[in-house]
Amino acid sequence: MRKNIIIIIFIAMALIVGRMVLSNIDKIKTAKQRALAKTPAVTVEEVQTREVTRQYEATARVAAKYRVEVLARINGYLTKSFFKEGDYVKAGQILFEIEPQQYEYAASQAKANLDNAKSQYTYYEKQLARYKQLVQQDYIARSDYDNILSQRDAYKAQVASAESAYRDAQRNLGYTRVKSPVDGRVGMISVTEGNYVSMNSGPLTTINSNDPMYITFPIESKNYAELVRIDKSANVNRDVEFIFSSGQKYKYKGVQDFHDNKIDESTGTITMRGTFPNPDDELIHGDFGKIIIYSKEKDSTPVIPQTATLENQEGRYVFILDENNLPKMSYIKTMGQTDDDKWIIQSGVKAGDRILTSGLQKVVPGNPVRIVQAPVKETQPQKKEGLFSKIFNKFKK
Repeated sequence: MRKNIIIIIFIAMALIVGRMVLSNIDKIKTAKQRALAKTPAVTVEEVQTREVTRQYEATARVAAKYRVEVLARINGYLTKSFFKEGDYVKAGQILFEIEPQQYEYAASQAKANLDNAKSQYTYYEKQLARYKQLVQQDYIARSDYDNILSQRDAYKAQVASAESAYRDAQRNLGYTRVKSPVDGRVGMISVTEGNYVSMNSGPLTTINSNDPMYITFPIESKNYAELVRIDKSANVNRDVEFIFSSGQKYKYKGVQDFHDNKIDESTGTITMRGTFPNPDDELIHGDFGKIIIYSKEKDSTPVIPQTATLENQEGRYVFILDENNLPKMSYIKTMGQTDDDKWIIQSGVKAGDRILTSGLQKVVPGNPVRIVQAPVKETQPQKKEGLFSKIFNKFKK
């Protein structure tokens, strides 16, 4: 009887101790689970590289290939204009007329003086031929021959002078009709008919060529150096695209065919230029927008999933794991997207960096994260264990 009581007491004590052990184990496990629940679960991916066409953006300005100020080259009253503002004109087309009468008179007078000088020269040329024969036969004195010779030479010089004056009069007469020096579109008329104009009157109008058009843009010197490195030459014609200030992309691509021979010390940029076709007159001189320039060759460049990025007021960023597996923020610059929806990275991360790709919303820089590589699968419900089996299994864990 006493032996049975001892066994019962031992069993009761064992149950009490087991209960306490199980309670402590449950508390420890619950604390661990709570700690794990507070630590965000994230996936990690190593930054890879890909051979891509590099691209750089810059502010841009549209400029006409030819921009000509039409000036008066003589003095007089403006009598006619032969175009409407905004018309497209051809090189050599007459734009204005400056009263021609006085220049016609001057040209006529110069022509008359030239004809008179020529007739006198012709007369003395014939006289000189006769006097040459006479002096050879000693019928006249040598001095008479020399006198005729000097007269002939004087009128020869008068002919040359009269021809120059006549050409100058013809030139001035030609200036009474002001012509377009280039093909292009005419701007506003600055001086209207009836006004007196001179060479100091300023432009009568301006003409801008419209096809092709230039687009100039400053690119940072470090980006220019990168382009030269990738393409292995500075003298390469690269593809460029233009985006209007409205955000609309221009439908025609251009070619970057010029770069300046110096870097602006105040801005640290070098000016480049693209040439664009403009058959529909969509590009207008003086317009502003954005240019995208593409490298001729491909370059090994970091790419990351778009899901690995977040944005705030300072820009787009990612979380990089340091050597202690703690996340830190790194702001990035992108250069566009790949076909499989990845960002092409210009700066901010490099190949081999470990970045967080999911679970980013709860990540705090410098706080621990729980790295998972795949979703945890749900396990099948387990059979109910006995009391001692549960005690044994918990101790085993």
